[in-house]
Amino acid sequence: MEPERTLVMACATVIEEMLPLLPPGMQHQVFDFGLHVNPHKLRSILQEAIDAVSGQYETIILGYGMCSQAIIGVKANGCRLVAPRVDDCIAIFLGSTGAYQRQCQAEPGTYYLTKGWIEVGDTPFTDYEHAAQRYGKARAEWLYQKLMGNYKRLALINTGQYELEKYRAYARETAERFGLRFEEIEGSDALVKQMLFGPWDEGFVVIEPGESFTLEQFMPFTGGAV
Repeated sequence: MEPERTLVMACATVIEEMLPLLPPGMQHQVFDFGLHVNPHKLRSILQEAIDAVSGQYETIILGYGMCSQAIIGVKANGCRLVAPRVDDCIAIFLGSTGAYQRQCQAEPGTYYLTKGWIEVGDTPFTDYEHAAQRYGKARAEWLYQKLMGNYKRLALINTGQYELEKYRAYARETAERFGLRFEEIEGSDALVKQMLFGPWDEGFVVIEPGESFTLEQFMPFTGGAV
């Protein structure tokens, strides 16, 4: 794989984990995290971006999981597309689908944070503050409970890619503010490294020019080592 012939297209949260490891010469494009609320729009914007660079790269690495099926139907136009075989980006931050599944089984009521999510500022906690300013605290509290009533733990994922102290302080304060148990958990850059350097084994979906991502290609989720 030639870095100069490879392009990364990633969500604003995932790119934070990829940038420290990005090989010299490998270009990247970043997409707004807020697009996740509308998978159809995210799919359309990704397709437009892929079509716009058709023929300029051999490979485009997508820094996305399946993300509410947002990348299902995306077509490889003029180059190969590579995506990790994961449901969402939490598995990317934890290093594997297996690590994510173990967390879900042990602590099902967990909301996860990383530097990227905190920097983007698009979480139920920031939504609460915006709602309180606009509708009042009582309405905001009702909305928060509808969204977050089943969550018991706020977990900050430490991937080891950056200084975490200020993000740790934010996460701890947020957990206390919303009555959640704070925990810092170990992440991993293993899957990010494999995305950038290979090998693209059974933990990845690789499609060639003219092909499109299908739901069946992502099932079961096997991205990363167990």
